[in-house]
Formats: sequence, C-alpha cells, structure tokens
Amino acid sequence: MSADGVTESRSSFWTSVASLFATSSTLVCCAIPALLVAMGAGAALSSLVAIFPQVVWLSEHKEAVFALAGVMMAGSGALQWRNRHAPCPTDPALRDACMRTRKVSWKVYLLSVAFYLMGGWFAFIQPWLSE
Repeated sequence: MSADGVTESRSSFWTSVASLFATSSTLVCCAIPALLVAMGAGAALSSLVAIFPQVVWLSEHKEAVFALAGVMMAGSGALQWRNRHAPCPTDPALRDACMRTRKVSWKVYLLSVAFYLMGGWFAFIQPWLSE
C-alpha cells in the first residue's frame, strides 16, 4: 500500500473499468443484435455487420467471450471485496477522493454485472426459451 492510501481504490477502479470493457463485448456479441432483430431492424443489423464484421466472430465465440468476461468480473469483484474496508488517507481532501473513487468503482462494477447478465440472457437463456 502506498503512503497516501489511495492505491487500492485506484486499482479497484481500473479493474472495474476493465470488467466493464469485457462485459460490453457480451452486449455487442449478443444483446444488441438480438434487440435489433426484435425491433424489426434487421437491415440495421446487417449494416452493422457489414461495417464491423468482428461482431460475427464475437457471436461465433460467445462461450469464450463470456468465460473471459466472467473471469474478469470475478477478479474485479474479488478486488472490490478486498478493498471495501481499505484505509483511506487522513487528509480530508484525499480521504474524500478515496471514498468517491470507491463509490464510483462500485457503481461501475454493478453496471458491468448488469451488462453481463443482460448479454447472458440474450446469448443463452432467450434462445433456449424460444425452442
């Protein structure tokens, strides 16, 4: 831990951002295409695939995408849990920054969990229910 006590909060924040980035790929591979088709915007989906053909690759490898995102989410969640009671600096300005960073990283983590669950619904559960 650094002398100012902010290192844990920053690392927790950046791991939350990394998990948000990883889980957004689950939205791109599964949730957004399913939403476009459900809204009757198949032409928009085909235009999206024509511009970004990597979307097809993500959809074909959705198990690996979800596994990688799940590992990153688990790591981020473990760091969030470990740092939940980490000491903050005694200086009022640094303490407030530390607490603010801790709250923001928790909100970013919860947003990434929501993205992960939404992508998982459209990738695995919704197709299974439609059979």
